Amino acid sequence: MRVLVVGSGGREHALVRTLLRSPQRPEVLCAPGNAGIRREARPLDVPGDDPATLARAARAAGVDLVVVGPEAPLVAGLADALAVEGVRCFGPRAAVARLEGSKAFAKEVMAAAGVPTGRHATVTTVEEGLAAVDGYPAVLKADGLAAGKGVVIALDEAEARAALHAMLVERRFGAHPVVVEEFLAGDELSVLALCDGRHAVPLAPARDYKRIGEGDRGPNTGGMGAFSPVPDADGLLADVLATVHQPVVDELARRGTPFHGVLYAGLMLGPEGHSVLEFNVRFGDPETQAVLPRLRSDLLELLLAATEPGGLAGAEPAWDPRTAVCVVLASRGYPERASSGDPIAGLDEVPPGVEVFHAGTADRDGEVVTAGGRVLGVTALGTGRDDARAAAYAAADVIRFEGRQMRRDIAG
Repeated sequence: MRVLVVGSGGREHALVRTLLRSPQRPEVLCAPGNAGIRREARPLDVPGDDPATLARAARAAGVDLVVVGPEAPLVAGLADALAVEGVRCFGPRAAVARLEGSKAFAKEVMAAAGVPTGRHATVTTVEEGLAAVDGYPAVLKADGLAAGKGVVIALDEAEARAALHAMLVERRFGAHPVVVEEFLAGDELSVLALCDGRHAVPLAPARDYKRIGEGDRGPNTGGMGAFSPVPDADGLLADVLATVHQPVVDELARRGTPFHGVLYAGLMLGPEGHSVLEFNVRFGDPETQAVLPRLRSDLLELLLAATEPGGLAGAEPAWDPRTAVCVVLASRGYPERASSGDPIAGLDEVPPGVEVFHAGTADRDGEVVTAGGRVLGVTALGTGRDDARAAAYAAADVIRFEGRQMRRDIAG
């Protein structure tokens, strides 16, 4: 079995590591990978921004399964291109990848499926946006892909006007409309489910930390850490599956566009129950780095089953009962801009049993250097959240590079 993992982040490194633990002993390839991934998976050196070219390369390399990590290739139609080449893909076709590629489309599907979510409106001008705000704080979301940074929580009209101007006039995130949503208070929860076009099988819930600063201050990032399991999610999973994931899978199947892949629901747990903040169509980052180290089932078997209509019927993934905490180390200047080329020291000092997942790293003449915003994810397992958290921070503290940023309150 030959498996190709597409992507270059910490999520993809966690996927590679977990696939390599499969009893099926697959050969794992990567495109493009990073300094850590390319030491564990064979690089398939092909441009990753052209779905047709990547699909042809996968077929030529004899790849049996492609696992797509990031959202952009899925929205661009990589799964469709692989289907043309006869290569199996874990990841949805472009028609349903719009659940992440267009927030307006996601809201439309939620409405049709009866999924709980906040009040919202889609606008194309600044004045429309201001008129759509129904009290502050208000949530403003760029409709297209924005790498986790196209969301602004405006506390007053001045902030809302500035954000709408940046999105709709400056087109900072492309020529897209803006979705204006009511602000929902509570605790966030990430629930990922593997989907085979008919069934949704939940993975262990996780909670991530999106803002750069401690106490959830500062701008949004792709995620500065995560932990799993989440104690206040106990007893919620069946209800979330029945009211969120399965209705969406059913609605997409009704439309003739079945969903095969990961349906990631970002939820807000409030006093009146749970509501969907957003959908993603791939494994979360950094949630994956906290969830997959706990997986005891064969990931490869699950992913292969998800590519078959109804293939996940009866699947119940098994989990390590311990807690996993992932702490992200980011580069100087992130998220506004990211320093690159800074040597990374201490990787060989990380204690045994702690996993370090590479994200924004590169190999420079045998030396690992920074090459992006989120550089590394450090994940430790422990008998409880405090134990896992202490182990993760102890390991993170031995890793050093210029300008390193790290939140100290992950899983706190």
